[in-house]
Amino acid sequence: MVIVSKKHQMNLRNHILLPIIALLSIACATDARNHQPNLGEMGKDLTLEELQEFRNRTDIENIEPFVRTDEQWREMLSSSEYRVLRNQGTELPWRNEYNKEKTEGIYYCRGCHHPLFSSEAKYESGTGWPSFWEPLSAISVKEVEDRSWFMVRTETVCARCGSHLGHVFEDGPEPTGLRYCMNSAALRLVPMKLGEDK
Repeated sequence: MVIVSKKHQMNLRNHILLPIIALLSIACATDARNHQPNLGEMGKDLTLEELQEFRNRTDIENIEPFVRTDEQWREMLSSSEYRVLRNQGTELPWRNEYNKEKTEGIYYCRGCHHPLFSSEAKYESGTGWPSFWEPLSAISVKEVEDRSWFMVRTETVCARCGSHLGHVFEDGPEPTGLRYCMNSAALRLVPMKLGEDK
């Protein structure tokens, strides 16, 4: 049986435990500095103050990717949501949730709750799908060349999780001249009074 003196125990603690605690503290502090609070976190909606901050952001390279396995996506999404978001499906025109929606608020990605569009940019395009003339922010969506169906189009995907949202066309209204033609199944509207944000 080995007997360890209290002095030796203190030395062990100081030489082994304290450096580990210090490293953990540094890691937690670094994570806190790098974390962007509430900017589309799962289950959290933007406040008016955070909305204004989000609108002004351009650092798309700093968005933390939302990555899930195919099995996890299938568990998270309904079959119609999965078909659109993960298999680049398109829902039927006119017969979808947000085509005629007039409620004021923010449209989030149904896959990862990343803020995508404002109701302020929504307009009636006559196409049967919810349409917007601009994303909420420069860090909301990414555009990808789509060569499916024997044509070249510009696909719109969520900037955080890469899920398919729809396509963007150059036949929209001023001031952008763009039409972000989205699938309702890819969006989740959170009602919000936006007037005070202006």
